[in-house]
Amino acid sequence: HRPGATARKPCTDGRALSMARGMNLVVCGGALLLIVWVLWDAFETILLTRRVPARLRISRFVLNWLWIAWAAIARGITARGRRETFLSFYALLSIIGLLIIWATVLIVGFALLHWADGSQLAGGIGNAGWAADLYMSGTTFFTLGLGDLHPMSAAARIITVTEAGTGFGFLALVIAYLPVLYQSFARREAR
Repeated sequence: HRPGATARKPCTDGRALSMARGMNLVVCGGALLLIVWVLWDAFETILLTRRVPARLRISRFVLNWLWIAWAAIARGITARGRRETFLSFYALLSIIGLLIIWATVLIVGFALLHWADGSQLAGGIGNAGWAADLYMSGTTFFTLGLGDLHPMSAAARIITVTEAGTGFGFLALVIAYLPVLYQSFARREAR
């Protein structure tokens, strides 16, 4: 600031507010797309009995990436029997890894919705911002309902209830899918 010069006022007009709203709408739209993408991928992977040739599937990315890493480790195992045993674990562990990735992305997606809503959560001291949104999303998705954070706005309540229902349905789907997986792997091993 030079002597005699007038100081600029901070941008307190509607421009900053409209930019923040625009950013929140972009984050909200991205979060909704992320959630729908994961749920659609889980639906196609778990419930559809036929192969779906879609290119942009999370499961395709995750399973390919995991296979590249798993096969690279297997190439370092010289004993054929140990290498084959190691490779036989890939299918089951990759499905578990995929379920973890889906759950993590859903939790992050719902946390982004809370963040785009302005982190309308109440609870103890210091419970604002991204960390609180992520914590709230995790406890809601896994239906823990600890009660230390709770939604304050109508939008935050809708997000919370939707996430709890999604998490409950996702966990029920996973639990129902595990016996089917076990039977498939048992038939494969019997052959």
